[in-house]
Amino acid sequence: MPTFSVERTVPLPAEEAWRRLTDWPRHAGAVPLTRIRVLTPGPTREGTRFVARSGVGPLVLDDIMEVTVWRPPADGACGLCRLEKRGRVILGWAEIEVLAAPGDRSRVVWREELRVRFLPSAVDPALESASRRLFGRAADHLLERP
Repeated sequence: MPTFSVERTVPLPAEEAWRRLTDWPRHAGAVPLTRIRVLTPGPTREGTRFVARSGVGPLVLDDIMEVTVWRPPADGACGLCRLEKRGRVILGWAEIEVLAAPGDRSRVVWREELRVRFLPSAVDPALESASRRLFGRAADHLLERP
């Protein structure tokens, strides 16, 4: 069960970095072969559920997530979103933290614990490495494009 984090400092105000990172449908454009479907009416809040379906044809995995903490950045306070993975195969959690930084910049930390049922722990190092690269690229994509 690998746990990893991705950190970035970006030239965006915290509120804009937060908006880009928590716009769930936009994640589909940042993660290859993935579609996002929000299962609950907006706006996002605690209890919001969505599914990221990744794959092609019959080879797909659903990553079902529920927002369990929703605290947008405000008045200099750090923003925190925690997602619990509720699928049959993909389990764990993710946290997105956004903090205002000097010069109208933001510090972003994306932490994730990823468990894939039926995979032996021997593959954890490879899963962690691949996940760090995938989610690092996804964060970059989301933060670079409005």
